[in-house]
Amino acid sequence: MTSDHPDAPPARPAQVRPARRAAHPSGHRAGLAVRALVGLALVAAPAWVAATAGGVVVHQHASLGVLLVSSAVAGVCVLLRVVALAHRPARPGRRGARRVVVGLGAGLGYLVLAVLAVAAAWLRPFGATDAALAALRPDATVDVQEHAGWYAFVPRGTSPTTGLVYSPGARVDVRATAAVLRSLAERGYLVVALKEPLGIALTSPQQSAGAIAAFPDVARWAVGGHSLGGVAAASFAATHDDVDGLLLHASYPLGDMSGADLVVASVSGSRDGLTTPADVDASRAHLPAGTTFTQVDGAVHASFADYGPQPGDGEPGVPRAQAQAAIVRASLDLLVAVDRG
Repeated sequence: MTSDHPDAPPARPAQVRPARRAAHPSGHRAGLAVRALVGLALVAAPAWVAATAGGVVVHQHASLGVLLVSSAVAGVCVLLRVVALAHRPARPGRRGARRVVVGLGAGLGYLVLAVLAVAAAWLRPFGATDAALAALRPDATVDVQEHAGWYAFVPRGTSPTTGLVYSPGARVDVRATAAVLRSLAERGYLVVALKEPLGIALTSPQQSAGAIAAFPDVARWAVGGHSLGGVAAASFAATHDDVDGLLLHASYPLGDMSGADLVVASVSGSRDGLTTPADVDASRAHLPAGTTFTQVDGAVHASFADYGPQPGDGEPGVPRAQAQAAIVRASLDLLVAVDRG
C-alpha cells in the first residue's frame, strides 16, 4: 500500500531470506566419517613406520618405501576429498541400479585403501640389532657392498669360486643376517643377502637369478634362506640347473623336492616356535635322501639372524652367540660340499 502524503518515506522492498542449504542425510555423514577414518589410517600407518623404523626402511628394497609413500599420498587425497564433500551442497540421491553400482564401487575402492593402510603397518621390518650392524663394517678380511637389490659379503685376497644367495625371513631387515653370513664369507665364500620386495621373498621368486648373474666368475652356487626366505630359495633351486646346493635355515620346501640333484642342508632350532621340530621332521619326505639335518639345541626362530625376539617364537635355551656358532658350522659344511662338487 502506498501513501499519498508527500513526506511519507518510500516503501521498503520485501526482504528475501536466502534459502537454507539442504542438510546432508545421516547416511552421507556416516560415509564421510568412514572415508575420513580410512584416510587417517593411510597417513598414520606410514608415519608410524617412518617414526619407528625409518632408518631401517632405507636399507630395504625400494618397493617398501614406494608403498609407504603411496599410502601417505592416498591418505591425503582421501582426506581432501572428504573435506570437499563435506562442504558441497546436498544433492538428490541417485536412484535404482546406478546408485547400487556406484555405492558398491566406492565401497570396494575404500576397502582396497584400507587394506593398503593395514599392509603399510604390517610390513614394518624387524630391525637389525647392533651385533648385525657391526658385522656390516668392511675390514681386511671381508668387503661389504650394498647394492639396490642386495648386500654382498666379498672375501678379500681371494677369488671365490663358490657362492651363496640368501633370502631373509619375512619382514626381517636384510642387515640382520650380517653376523651369520659374514662368518661364511670369512671362510672364502661369496655371500649375497637379498633385499626382498616388501620384505617378502615370495614376491620375487626369481630374484636370486639376478644376483647369480652379477658374479659371473663364481662357478658353483647354493641358494638358501631363513623361514619364508628358505621356502623361496627351495622353489628357485628346484627349477634352476645352475644351482648346486640348498641351505634351509628354520625352513622347508612347499613341494616335493626328493628327486632334486642338490646338496641340501636343513638347519633348525630345537625350541623354534614358528618352524617347529615337527615341521622339520615332516619335510624329510620332501627333500633328497642325502639331506643333512642339523638341529641346534636351544635355538629358536630368531636365532638365525639378529633382529630381536619375534612374536610366536619359543624361548631360547642357549645364548645367541652359541646358537649362531652352530648354525654357521652347519652352513659351512653345506658350502664345503658344494665347493667340492
